[in-house]
Amino acid sequence: MILPADFETRTKQLLGDEYTDLAKALETDAPVSVRINNAKGMTPPDAEPVPWSEAGYYLADRPTFTFDPLFHAGCYYVQEAASMFLEKAVKTYIDNPVRCLDLCAAPGGKSTHLLGILPEGSLLVSNEVIRSRSVVLAENIAKWGMAGSVVCNNDPAEIGKLTHYFDVIVTDVPCSGEGMFRKDVASRDEWSEANVQLCAARQRRIIHDIWDALKPGGLLIYSTCTYNAEENEDNIEYITRELGAEVLDVPTDTSWSIHGAVKGNMPVYRFMPHRTKGEGFFLAVLRKAEGEFSPIKIRAKKDKQDKKAPSIPTAINDWLNDAKVFHTAVHNGVVEAFPIDYKDDYLLLTDRLHIVSAGVRVGEIKGKDLVPHPALGLSTALNRDVFTQVDVIWEDAIRYLRKEAFALPTEIAKGYVLITYQGYPLGFAKHLGNRANNLYPQEWRIRTSYTPDEVKTLL
Repeated sequence: MILPADFETRTKQLLGDEYTDLAKALETDAPVSVRINNAKGMTPPDAEPVPWSEAGYYLADRPTFTFDPLFHAGCYYVQEAASMFLEKAVKTYIDNPVRCLDLCAAPGGKSTHLLGILPEGSLLVSNEVIRSRSVVLAENIAKWGMAGSVVCNNDPAEIGKLTHYFDVIVTDVPCSGEGMFRKDVASRDEWSEANVQLCAARQRRIIHDIWDALKPGGLLIYSTCTYNAEENEDNIEYITRELGAEVLDVPTDTSWSIHGAVKGNMPVYRFMPHRTKGEGFFLAVLRKAEGEFSPIKIRAKKDKQDKKAPSIPTAINDWLNDAKVFHTAVHNGVVEAFPIDYKDDYLLLTDRLHIVSAGVRVGEIKGKDLVPHPALGLSTALNRDVFTQVDVIWEDAIRYLRKEAFALPTEIAKGYVLITYQGYPLGFAKHLGNRANNLYPQEWRIRTSYTPDEVKTLL
């Protein structure tokens, strides 16, 4: 691997003799790791556990993820093992329901992880400033299937106006990407010392923009996937000096071989591929100083619905496991169900932010018809007993996920059918008797028509 010359010089100065081991590690293949979705009852693979995550596993071989229906069903997420250390930080300090912001959330690795590890009853707001990436984020969160989430597309400064609203803010800030050199050729080609300085300054701006939204005494979890000190230790020192935050310790096991600070004396956590099984990653947990609490006022408001929005069909109540725990609303012809305990939050956020998705999109109203939304089929809030279920073989699952025509057994009753694979829902089809309409979303479909001669799936 040819590394940028300036990167080599700088990192040698940072790590000393240890740089040689890092350079050798970058010449080896990156490990493959996944995190399973316990909320869907996913069977863990027979594989080596990631030691700092209860749901993470290293895989001996790389499955053909695109052609694994369970991947599309949201049964697991392909995530770099080092970044799963977020779980250890969260579980160390959070044991009651919280309002949590994942600020730079696309494509959704940390957000789906947070949905699995935050205490039950928490609310997660996942933000992505780039519109196209926010749509991908919403898709991945919909597939993960949990209702207590909002996806928005806002600049950090806009969210920062929600004064003292969040108990926890997770900031996996945009960085120079040195920790991804082994996987991503583009990150090597685009690297420069000037870009490191640009990223470090941008990261400080992002933290300043969002700081007012964090409650006094709240937690900021700061992370990057880079090695240099400017974007890591220097920025942590800046946050403590300029914003008065305190850096907190996260208990670790010496067998994990996590590297500490390379500059200064602070409890920060560096993952390096010559020490830990994974890619480069940096994480620190900071607590905002206690002070006057002046939260944004959350008042019950009228739902921000279309003026001509149709009434909500009563069938919605049957489609949900427990309809009484949800607040329902119609936006752009789509019925959304949101945890009723956070109804006022839902109204506040839909009023203040640009919402991409919220809660569970249950159904789309088309004239007199109510069509089940694809997100409902993948949600843990779905009442599966209401729908006829057809479990399909792998070949038909791939046809369905490509949004191709496929047949259902003729004896199946006409109407909406829940398509499953190995018992896990993939989505809906409408059975017409002699044929079936494939209701899988066009934008979610498998786009390639090529099928490998050998397909390896997770299970």
